Amino acid sequence: MDIAGFIYTASTWVVPILLAITFHEAAHAYAAWKLGDNTALAQGRVTFNPLKHIDPFGTILLPAMLLFMRAPFLFGWAKPVPVNFAALRNPRLGMIIVAAVGPAINLALAVASALLFHLLWLVPETGVAWAGKMLSNSIILNLVLAVFNMLPIPPLDGGRVAVGLLPPALGRPLARLERYGMLILIGVIFILPLAGRQLGIDLNIFQWLVWTPVAWLLPFFKGLAGVG
Repeated sequence: MDIAGFIYTASTWVVPILLAITFHEAAHAYAAWKLGDNTALAQGRVTFNPLKHIDPFGTILLPAMLLFMRAPFLFGWAKPVPVNFAALRNPRLGMIIVAAVGPAINLALAVASALLFHLLWLVPETGVAWAGKMLSNSIILNLVLAVFNMLPIPPLDGGRVAVGLLPPALGRPLARLERYGMLILIGVIFILPLAGRQLGIDLNIFQWLVWTPVAWLLPFFKGLAGVG
C-alpha cells in the first residue's frame, strides 16, 4: 500500500476505533460505578476521554500494522476497565450488566452511524466519499466488536455474562478459564486457521462465529442507512 493510500484508509478508521473503544470501556466503567464499585472511578476511567482507555500497542500499533499489511481483518484491544465485582451491590446480576453494556453501546454506535448516512448531504462534496467510508467502517467495526465480545469466553464480556447466568457448578469452571482466555483467543483467531490451511481444512472459527452473524446483521443496518 502506498503511503498516501495508507493515510487515507487509516483516516477513515481513526474516529470509529477511538469512539468504539472509548464508549465501550466508558460504559463498563459507568455501569460498575452506578452499581456500587468505585474502582474505575478512582482510576479516572468513568470518562469519554480516549486517552484514558487507549492501549498504545493494542489500540494503535497493532491495528496500524494490520492496515498497512492489508490484513483481511482488524484486531486490537483497549485497556480493560478494572472492576471489583465483589463490591457491586448485587455481584452476580451486576457482573452481567457491567459486561453486557459494552457490546450494547457498540450496537448503539452502529445504529447511530447508519442513521448519520442520512446527513451526508450536509458534507461538502469533496468529503462525501471519505465520510461515507468512515461511517461504513464504524458500522462494521462496532458490529464486529459487539458480536466478538459476546463470545462466551472469559475475559470477553460474553464470558462474564455466561458466568453470571450459569449455575455456580458450571459458572465457576468457566470463570477459571479467564487466566487462559487470551491464549485461547490467539489460538482461535490466528493458530487454528493457519493449521487448517496446512491441513486443507477450514478451521476459521472466528469467521464462523463472528463474521457470519455480522453478515446476517449488515442488511438491516444498510436498510437503516438507506444504502444498497
